[in-house]
Amino acid sequence: MPRIHVCPLNKIAETARLTGARSMITLINAGTAVTRPDAIDPSRHLHVSISDIVTEVDGHVLAHDNHVGTLIDFVSRWDRVDPLLIHCWAGVSRSTAAAFISVCALHPVRSELEVARALRAASPTATPNARLVALADEQLGRNGRMVAAISSIGRGADCFEGVPFALDVG
Repeated sequence: MPRIHVCPLNKIAETARLTGARSMITLINAGTAVTRPDAIDPSRHLHVSISDIVTEVDGHVLAHDNHVGTLIDFVSRWDRVDPLLIHCWAGVSRSTAAAFISVCALHPVRSELEVARALRAASPTATPNARLVALADEQLGRNGRMVAAISSIGRGADCFEGVPFALDVG
């Protein structure tokens, strides 16, 4: 079964090695140095430069439709043979939103609530970025169900950084 692995920036090399991931999505502030593991070909690495914010903040990049559209397009082209690695700075907000969005995009009829509950079971600290989820909800035609599902699981436990986890794609 294909899996999505989520981790913080400082765990990408280790997580890629342990999981055999061959595709990677980076969601991180512009200008942050990211070293792509050797096992991941540059053509299988999506780098989305966005800040972890939900409203405009001077000096930061707010996620927009094109960012989410690029994410959905990349995930749709993922071969699902080898695991997909998704990371952000802490492995808590942008990356968990992207994992949730990815599963919803790959399974258009799967219950958003079921996916959100699987996310919470896999990561007690997951706090998906609400802006990313809302933009994806609209693009995927989920009529507010993605937003409601994430709202239903609430904010994750406070932490400095999330523990790497896996989400089955199904």
